[in-house]
Amino acid sequence: QVQLAESGGGLVQAGGSLRLSCAASGRTFSVYAMGWFRQAPGKEREFVAAISWTGSTTIYADSVKGRFTISRDNAKSTMYLQMNSLKPEDTALYYCAARNSMVMVTSIRGFDAWGQGTQVTVSS
Repeated sequence: QVQLAESGGGLVQAGGSLRLSCAASGRTFSVYAMGWFRQAPGKEREFVAAISWTGSTTIYADSVKGRFTISRDNAKSTMYLQMNSLKPEDTALYYCAARNSMVMVTSIRGFDAWGQGTQVTVSS
């Protein structure tokens, strides 16, 4: 099993940027498809972005397409989420997740390991 730890969250004004990181340890990072999810207060956890094990294929939720970029560095066992043009509605606890498969999915149930989350707060 892989262990995940997110970092990089914080408070930012609307229109600003943040870069989240997800450091992996344990089993080989490079064979896992990975993803980012978020959960706002009183709402269900939702898909944000996913990336293939090679990093060559990415998927985004419509709400973040064109503003967020997911990437990974397998040599460093780290995944990233670059968030630009942030909006107050992006405020949430952001989680990284790993899937014990090379096949990409966007469903929460498809992921086998989760981090503890990092808080992102966007002020208006």
